Amino acid sequence: MFTEEEKLEIVDYLIETPGNIYIGCDSEKFKKKGVWFAKYTIVFIIHIENARGGRIFHYSVVEQVFDKQMNKPKMRLMTEVRKIVDCYLEFGELLEDRNVEIHLDINSDPDHNSNLVVKEALGYVKGMTGLDAKIKPDAFAAAHCADHFVRNKHNKK
Repeated sequence: MFTEEEKLEIVDYLIETPGNIYIGCDSEKFKKKGVWFAKYTIVFIIHIENARGGRIFHYSVVEQVFDKQMNKPKMRLMTEVRKIVDCYLEFGELLEDRNVEIHLDINSDPDHNSNLVVKEALGYVKGMTGLDAKIKPDAFAAAHCADHFVRNKHNKK
């Protein structure tokens, strides 16, 4: 979750800045001492209307992965979805009158492993937020922005 200082910064920015909100998450799994973990990065994007820029807030957290088969990452993907929903609910009242999109790093193509959770993920988001989530290829906040941060591409030159 965002720190208290980051939450206040986001709230202030939301209050003073009109625009669209995009929330996404991506994860990257890794093994440490024989145990699988994932680094989850959540992005909260406030895009100022009329293409005047915006602001990206993000945080990362590392947690153990409990998927029995790493090539079927159902639990890891649903953890991404839960983290996005938690982020949305954290700022819920401030988002009521805003255009908000939830972006899931899930592929509609059955040839991709993330397709395992399409129905569950979309249903969970709809049930918890009332919003229809977007999936790839329409989920840029997760597929591109969160991916960029989870892989530390923003620190590379």
